[in-house]
Amino acid sequence: MIVRLHVDEFQPGEFDYRVSHEGLDLFTDAGLASLSACLLAALDGLGRDALAAEVAFKGVVSGTYPLDSIAAMPAQIAEHARNTTEAIEDVLRQAGGLGRSSN
Repeated sequence: MIVRLHVDEFQPGEFDYRVSHEGLDLFTDAGLASLSACLLAALDGLGRDALAAEVAFKGVVSGTYPLDSIAAMPAQIAEHARNTTEAIEDVLRQAGGLGRSSN
C-alpha cells in the first residue's frame, strides 16, 4: 500500500501531519517542530502493509518514496518538499492565482 503524508505548518516552527490511504485518514499528530520530524513520526505509526509514501507539504505533492528512503534521509526529503512547495507558490503568486481554485 502507498499512503499519503500530508504535512502543514500551522504557525512558524509548528507542524502537523496526517496519514491517509485512498482518501481515508489513518492517523494524525500536531505540534511537531519540523517537517522532517513529521515524516519520521508518521513512519512510526505505519503498519507492515505500507510500502511507500507520497509526501505532500501544504497541499503540494513533492514525490513518492519507499519508506526506508524516508527513514534514511528525512531531512533531504523534507527539504525537497519545502522547495517544491515554495516553487509552486511562487508560480501561483506570479500568475495571480495563489489561494484561488483553478476549477
